[in-house]
Amino acid sequence: MSVPIRVLVCDDQVLIRTGLVTIIDAQPDLEIVGECGNGEAAVELAERLRPDVVVMDVRMPVLDGIEATRRLAGAGVEHPAKVLVVTTFDLDEYVYEALRAGASGFLLKDAPPAQLLHGIRTVAAGAALLDPDVTRQLVGRFAARIRPSRADPVDVPLTPRELEVLRLIANGLSNGEIAATLFISQETVKTFVSRILTKLDLRDRVQAVVYAYRHGLVT
Repeated sequence: MSVPIRVLVCDDQVLIRTGLVTIIDAQPDLEIVGECGNGEAAVELAERLRPDVVVMDVRMPVLDGIEATRRLAGAGVEHPAKVLVVTTFDLDEYVYEALRAGASGFLLKDAPPAQLLHGIRTVAAGAALLDPDVTRQLVGRFAARIRPSRADPVDVPLTPRELEVLRLIANGLSNGEIAATLFISQETVKTFVSRILTKLDLRDRVQAVVYAYRHGLVT
């Protein structure tokens, strides 16, 4: 039997935190190793317990989820944690800030339990997860912040096909959806994604999304 995925849950609302813990801990392949109600406690527990995934709320007392994520997974962190941000604030600027801080995934709290569990497993496996609705909104309300101010074309070191895949990633499509759109296999999509991340020196799909928006590759 495989070792369960160890999860730390951080949310300042007791009822929501209890619900998350109950849903997660009921899964045979997932294990709750800790829970807390503020970002400072999340950082302390994550550094001590070394969970596989930290499920992190955004707006919390003492230390918010963005700064907690930055301390656990941001640039320069020697052993970055895998953070899945789960929040009610889908249109808040915290969405973009969470991704910049190093979060590996972002889900809304009104997502069904199955999507939450899939998100935890996806992030634990080293992939990234971004709610498609949130992905689209990144270029909606915060387009001016994300996109470059100049209109000149950006020289991106990717082939035309890789650029096509990157744009589909930025539009929130999964590997399966990209494969169906381009009439190629999912294994081929995975190869393209790997090449894109390597060429652009990016950690995961979430960083690829931010890169595409920042360089004006998504219209």
